[in-house]
Amino acid sequence: MSVLQFIFLAAVVGLLLSAIMTAAWQAQRTTGHTGWIDVFWTFGVGGVAVVASLIPLSVPHAPSARQIVVAVLIALWSLRLGGHILVRTREAGDDPRYRDLIKQWGASANLRMLLQLQSQAAVGLILALSVALAAHNPREGLGAVDLLGIALLVGALAGEAVSDWQLRRFKSDPGNRGRICEEGFWSLSRHPNYFFEWLCWLAYPLIAIDLTGANPLGWIALLAPACMYWVLVYVSGIPPLEEHMLRSRGAQFRRLQARTRPFFPFPKR
Repeated sequence: MSVLQFIFLAAVVGLLLSAIMTAAWQAQRTTGHTGWIDVFWTFGVGGVAVVASLIPLSVPHAPSARQIVVAVLIALWSLRLGGHILVRTREAGDDPRYRDLIKQWGASANLRMLLQLQSQAAVGLILALSVALAAHNPREGLGAVDLLGIALLVGALAGEAVSDWQLRRFKSDPGNRGRICEEGFWSLSRHPNYFFEWLCWLAYPLIAIDLTGANPLGWIALLAPACMYWVLVYVSGIPPLEEHMLRSRGAQFRRLQARTRPFFPFPKR
């Protein structure tokens, strides 16, 4: 992929994601359910990244094995996570993180939410371009590093799916009402689903980077895990969710904070 091709692809992907997140803004306004925001984002990023992976960059040609594998991987991510969020949204409707923001913003909530969702489109742009750089790596065939990236992503998807299932099962038990899940992966960290989500995005730099220099733009794919870590740990993931948990669970959640790590599943000393 040349620099000009990359710039053109970035412009197209950026415009598509901006439009998708504008539609998400309108959907949450119309329905009153903020949970639709992440449904639009996940399916939008996945769908755009699949197209960016498979599209020929020069003369038309059939997608390579690498392009097909990468497109399948991002599609699996999007369908798994998007499907989970869709079910959650249809049951609960609201996402407490967004609802809390709307309350804080008051009269300016509509405009600030639109700007917030455009910033999420920018995050999606970084992720989708990282996927495209992996798909369009000119290295022939799938080598050991590629297989490592594939295995990492599949394992991370499985870990995130198990985390979500464990939490869903815990919440479905009426006896756990008002309690905090500390079962399975949730005994190792406060947000194991976020940890596994971050691991997914480490796979694409492995596939995109070519140490021989054949794909110099591939190093840009490192922005995907860096950006996802920043978003999950410092911006829209852990901070607003833990603020909500402190308000709703109080001392119980503070005790959990004292004995577990927020992100990495390592014992807290």
